Amino acid sequence: MKRDYYEILEIHKSCTEEEIKKAYRKTAMKYHPDRNPGDKTAEEKFKEAAEAYEVLSDSDKRAQYDRFGHSAFSGGRSGGFGGMNAEDIFSQFSDIFGDDAFGGFFGGGGRKSSNSRSHGTRGSNLRVKLKMNFEDIAKGATKTIKVKKQVKCNSCHGSGAKDKNSVQTCSGCGGSGQVRRVQQTFLGAMQTVTTCPQCNGEGQKITSVCNTCKGDGRVYDEETIEIDIPAGVQEGMQLSLNSKGNAGIRGGANGDLIVLIEEEAHPTLHRDGLNVAFDLHIPFPDAVFGTNVEVPTIDGRAKIKIPAGTQSGKIFRLKGKGFPNINGYEKGDQLIQVNIWTPQNISSEEKDMLEKMRKSPNFEPKPEKNEKSFFEKVKEMFN
Repeated sequence: MKRDYYEILEIHKSCTEEEIKKAYRKTAMKYHPDRNPGDKTAEEKFKEAAEAYEVLSDSDKRAQYDRFGHSAFSGGRSGGFGGMNAEDIFSQFSDIFGDDAFGGFFGGGGRKSSNSRSHGTRGSNLRVKLKMNFEDIAKGATKTIKVKKQVKCNSCHGSGAKDKNSVQTCSGCGGSGQVRRVQQTFLGAMQTVTTCPQCNGEGQKITSVCNTCKGDGRVYDEETIEIDIPAGVQEGMQLSLNSKGNAGIRGGANGDLIVLIEEEAHPTLHRDGLNVAFDLHIPFPDAVFGTNVEVPTIDGRAKIKIPAGTQSGKIFRLKGKGFPNINGYEKGDQLIQVNIWTPQNISSEEKDMLEKMRKSPNFEPKPEKNEKSFFEKVKEMFN
């Protein structure tokens, strides 16, 4: 079971963005593999901290996590760093650790491997809408969709080059993707590090581009994507699928796919948070004598008993027949409101019978003192 992201970074839920950054830097330095050689537990905690920071440092992801917990990112929708090494993570969050993180903190003499440069440009995010019916929302579902987007070019494997001999190390930065300059100021020598203007931080130049993608490293195509939707999602909720957006330029990281949930209207049921509402119409004789009826639910049909003398507006509750909470902590109910159907066109014979009933004292309204008012019933429904 995954640990709480705030617990991993040892911070409270009201912390600021700067406090999150400092806490992550401290945790990552503590568990970095260079400081804990051969310690698999430390390595896992290092990746765990990176995943926590990836979510909490993003305002949208943090809001989803605060509301829905890890369920908001089930099915691969959180970042996840299982397949990345320490250098990849430091490279991704270079703004947190600074340029000298590798050498200054871990004695590596300033690593300038390919991992320390940007590797192309990250692809853009994509947004799609996904309609869900009540049954799928209640149980959760796996949906398969087709998305037209930029995908990695198979001809050059995303490099943008015609072949491996068509790539040269940038002479401006020596392959690091960065240019260092030292300036003398009244405070002494000041070193600045900027992105190499000749290769835009990629550390290499392409001398002959791929004929298929024209040097972009990606082409426009259609991809089939499988999405695991957790039970209990709601209209307007957004789920993020990591790296399922547009492919990056020349080997850059993929963007994310943002899935916006839309609820399909049910023909007879209505949603109210976790609860489901249904209007049951019965004829006057059934209200007087009582009856047994079947009502639709989100997972089939259910029988309920209407007692003799049931009043219009009476609400019956089917416990646990509503929607589950996305975190799985609770489940709503189905609320059934009884409405006594009044005919608008009646025969002469029916009119005579009703006139006799109207004159009978037994048909005069005599509400019981302990019967709840309309406003009390509405208040009870939403509590």
